[in-house]
This record gives sequence, structure tokens and C-alpha cells, in this order.
Amino acid sequence: MSDRWQQYFAAAGEEPRVTLLEALARHEADGREPGLAVDLGAGTGRDTAELLRRGWRVVAIDAHVDAVARLRALDGPVEVVHADYASAEWPDANLINASFSLPFAAPQDFDRAWSRVRATLRPGGRFCGQLFGPRDEWAPAADMNFQTRAEVERLLDGWEVERLDELDEDGETATGRRKHWHLFHVVARRP
Repeated sequence: MSDRWQQYFAAAGEEPRVTLLEALARHEADGREPGLAVDLGAGTGRDTAELLRRGWRVVAIDAHVDAVARLRALDGPVEVVHADYASAEWPDANLINASFSLPFAAPQDFDRAWSRVRATLRPGGRFCGQLFGPRDEWAPAADMNFQTRAEVERLLDGWEVERLDELDEDGETATGRRKHWHLFHVVARRP
């Protein structure tokens, strides 16, 4: 694994992402019980741990060996899948979480991964996560993917968009490096 991922895992923190918390709150407000969640690019396990704490069964997917080791150490009904976006498979789910992970799918793998998200999210289920926009500082990276707002809206076509916040601002990465962010925070429900 690259040094950048080791640095990220060391600095990422343990708090679940706000988009996951919002999706869970909406799920609970609908009066629905916890079900099966898929955590794409589960990384440090911060979101997987929150799902487990709330009674969900989780399929946690990550391509990095260090992430897989962290995920396997979590206590609860979690199936850990060591796979990248090109080969990842997962069952139908009530919630699919992709916190800051889908932008790191190789451009040639993004469409397949997104098609799997759309195909496996059960009716009434939610997708939550982030997508990066073309003004993001990392946009020149050939091994990542970026979407315009119109492209994000097309990806969510036919779903009830509960949150689509666009941020275009200077900030910091988890490791404290200054960076210009252009990203979309998404929570969407499949009808």
C-alpha cells in the first residue's frame, strides 16, 4: 500500500461521516429496521463500526490490505471483502455507503461500480457518500474520476435526492495538507 494511504489511515479519525448519519436518521424516521448495508471503500472502518453499533449487518469492501485487517478486527456481523472496484461483488442491500471512496475508483471502473450500486440498492434503500467535481485539486489525476453537477444529477436520476450539497472551497485533507475541494455530499433514496 502506498504511503499516502498509510498516512490517511493513521489520521482519519473514528467519527462516522455526516452523510451516513443522515441516511441512517432518515431510515430510522421511515420506521424501518436495520438491514444489510454495503460499505464501499470501507477504509478505517469508521462507518462500518457505526452501522454495526446500530444493528446493521455489513458487507465491507476495500482493496487495501491494511484496511481489510482493520475491518476484520471489528466486532459484529461484518463480511469483509478484499476487492477493488473492478472486481467487487456484493448482495442487494438496504443501504450503500461510499464515504469519500468512489472518486478513487479508476475511471474505467466507475461506470461498472455505479451500475452495481443502482442494481443492488433495494427499493426504499439509500445511497450515501461523496463524489468529486472537476474543480477539485486532484482532478488532473488520471487514476481517479470526477463528475460535474449535471453528471451527478444523471447518476441519481429516478431516485429521491434527499441531499445534494456541492462544496467548492479550500480546506484540508485528513492528514492536514491544504487542498482545494470540489465535492458533492449525497444522500438519495431509491423509490
